[in-house]
Amino acid sequence: MTKPSPAKTDNTSTSNEVATTGALASNQGVTTIADTVVQKISGLATREIPGVHDLGSGAARTFGAIRERIPGASASAGRGVSVEVGEKQAAVDLQILVEYGASIADVARSIRRHVISTVEQMTGLEVVEVNINVSDVHIPNGDEDAEGDTSRVQ
Repeated sequence: MTKPSPAKTDNTSTSNEVATTGALASNQGVTTIADTVVQKISGLATREIPGVHDLGSGAARTFGAIRERIPGASASAGRGVSVEVGEKQAAVDLQILVEYGASIADVARSIRRHVISTVEQMTGLEVVEVNINVSDVHIPNGDEDAEGDTSRVQ
């Protein structure tokens, strides 16, 4: 499997732009991207991956569930995500809860690919790493067990 290299232009041109595609600086000004922007993009991109049940630690998820019940409040897109953002690069740390039965290795690989491509596409920053901490596994409610006794023996 070949890992694609970041897109760079080696063409010499008369343009006043920096020679890297997606550059955030030129002789006409500088674009800065706040940490919260990368945090929200990373959180939303992670939630799009099948097998991800939620983001954040148990306490963060509990607080988020309470906050969602308050009228006018909304869920935090950045819960369970921490980032470091520099002038040209970003690093992302994720804390996730996976669905029972999902391959954690496959989910993590999909998250990395999707977060990197989404953040790089939307911001122009190079994502140097995406660290994933699987903090728990979501086990669905046992509704199918409700039809009989919960005893092991009869």
